[in-house]
Amino acid sequence: MHKQVQHELEILLEVATEAVMTAGVVLQDLWGKLETIEEKDRSGDLVTEADKTAEAAILKILRRRVPQHQILAEESGLLGIDESNYLWVVDPLDGTTNYAHGYPISAVSVGLLVEGIPQVGAIYDPFRKELFRAAKGLGATLNYRPIQVSKTTELSNSLLVTGFAYDRRDTQDTNYPEFCYLTHITQGVRRTGSAALDLANVACGRFDGYWEKGLSPWDISAGVIILEEAGGKISAYDGSTLILKSGKLLATNGHIHHVLSQALNEALPWLRNFYQAKSL
Repeated sequence: MHKQVQHELEILLEVATEAVMTAGVVLQDLWGKLETIEEKDRSGDLVTEADKTAEAAILKILRRRVPQHQILAEESGLLGIDESNYLWVVDPLDGTTNYAHGYPISAVSVGLLVEGIPQVGAIYDPFRKELFRAAKGLGATLNYRPIQVSKTTELSNSLLVTGFAYDRRDTQDTNYPEFCYLTHITQGVRRTGSAALDLANVACGRFDGYWEKGLSPWDISAGVIILEEAGGKISAYDGSTLILKSGKLLATNGHIHHVLSQALNEALPWLRNFYQAKSL
């Protein structure tokens, strides 16, 4: 990597770090003190004053440090200069439902896309005080110590994680068949309620794989680069190149990527056969 590019990424990584750490303080300060919990357009998609206050803190930092860049923030939408090749993607509180219910599994996620490609990411869990960071070509760290994905090579020995989209009540394209099937053939499937933390935890080897549908770019932009720099693999369900706006993502340690991709296709037929056999 050219030294000038590396230096720029290091600076931008510090910007992302400042943003997530500052927002993390906001989330800690408002923990257990929420006065307003609202529902967005989709049933179950919550927003609180913690989301809004944390996002305002992040936007203030980005506008001060990188005023020439664009920003896509979950609560505020697209902001900034249209012609910029730099797009910061901000989730001030990933895991709002958890946070609103007093369940301490949430994070702040700030990623940077350069010409549409994730290049910098920072995720901060204010409850475990864990800071995940990465930039293209610079590796990934947890609390400034290098991290790597797991070495699990068999799907049957894997621990996976997933989530369920907000529109699950209104569509037949849910994650239920995949969840059931993969629970059946692996050592387990977890559901945490935070896509950012799911990706971070695959990156540091706690999970071996993650898949989900119904995601937004702010859910995953930071986690994608962190996982890739930790040695993991990211793709669409079928193994093709991930399109962030597609809402569907498959992320693994690399070793089980192909077989997990195949298993996602096998899930619905397996579930149908399972219930047919039960009814006999």
